Amino acid sequence: MASLDELMQLDGAIGAFEFSDGGELGEHRIADGSGLDENVLDLLCHVCVANMAIATMQARGWEKMTGMAGFYPIQGFSLVGFEWTAIVHDHRGVILPNDKADFDAAYAALA
Repeated sequence: MASLDELMQLDGAIGAFEFSDGGELGEHRIADGSGLDENVLDLLCHVCVANMAIATMQARGWEKMTGMAGFYPIQGFSLVGFEWTAIVHDHRGVILPNDKADFDAAYAALA
């Protein structure tokens, strides 16, 4: 798993962050001029926890209702916005501008 400094080396990275099970922002990095701040990252961390909980509920329900396997456990997801995308795995994430978002590279670095 890449460090936050290594995540910031991904092409175009404007932020990298860690968060707790409760969504509290932990260690983080923000690129100068990105328009991000700690308040934005704090809200994003809470969104990440909420989305992981919902995705986990859906994956478990789908497996139980259909008998199909392989959807649970949820380990990560991408949250695509108008200007940037947050790519999250476990309790870490990186924020990339949409025009430079390399999902494969980000997930490889986060895994």
